[in-house]
Amino acid sequence: MFITLVMPSFNIFSVGSTALALDKQLTYGANSGFSFSDPRLRGHAAPTKVLLNKDPASGADMDPVYAYVFRPGAPFPSGIKHPKVLGAGSAELSVEQGKIHEASETQGAVFLVKNGDYEGKSYPYIENASVTHGWTPDAVLTAAGDANAHYAGSGKVIFVREGCWWCHTLLPEQTQDFQYFGAPPYLGDFNGESPTAFGSDRKAPDLLHVGSRNSSKEWMMMHFFNPRLVQPHSIMPRFDYLWGETDANGNKINYAGWRREFLEYRRGERVTPPEVPAYASNSEIRYLIDFVLNLK
Repeated sequence: MFITLVMPSFNIFSVGSTALALDKQLTYGANSGFSFSDPRLRGHAAPTKVLLNKDPASGADMDPVYAYVFRPGAPFPSGIKHPKVLGAGSAELSVEQGKIHEASETQGAVFLVKNGDYEGKSYPYIENASVTHGWTPDAVLTAAGDANAHYAGSGKVIFVREGCWWCHTLLPEQTQDFQYFGAPPYLGDFNGESPTAFGSDRKAPDLLHVGSRNSSKEWMMMHFFNPRLVQPHSIMPRFDYLWGETDANGNKINYAGWRREFLEYRRGERVTPPEVPAYASNSEIRYLIDFVLNLK
């Protein structure tokens, strides 16, 4: 017996980008790397998403806006290199008004997500603020400050590298998942993002909207350092090594001592568990937590 399947096709360039798709590709940048010696696999070539309250060029107050900073040498995502993947409307606006074709990977660039009209319809598009506003990467990072810098792009590299997607999906299914994990994504949410890290074999909760369900950085720190601190029967491995050698104060982290005290707590020999060390500002765990909290 033969079965004939008819597979409908469509032109991928006709799929318009949503504002979320533009945010995602500018937040994550271009993810790649196959060797740990590749600096991209450690998140060192990813963009930084910052919240600006002042104009980096003039210093004047302005309404809060997110900017996406690509330092010199950081590779641009597909939507910058090949505007057609943004879809009709977004592609034309990004080039004609956004000037993204004038951006340079060698010199670095700062991008914004804006809304504009094209042929009578409204579309989100990408603006190259280095050209339209004269904003340089260094000036934007200085104006934002470390407290307003989010390393979700570097965090996605860690998420992929550490195999988090082996157990967690980023794609709630169109079933009762809606009520617990949040709404499913739209087709246009993925334009220019690579890899998508959908996941394929869910053994743990879906994480697409986890930043909305749980925005506690302290809870995330305990969960990643040792999941049994917050979920006694969790099978998730520890990711304490992502803290690195030293804590936020530059003190060497005593992992052996911490685990000894935790076992004492599990045996009932301590009333409280040992405190999780505060992570350094340039640690890989900061990157990963920034990525997870950005999933809203």
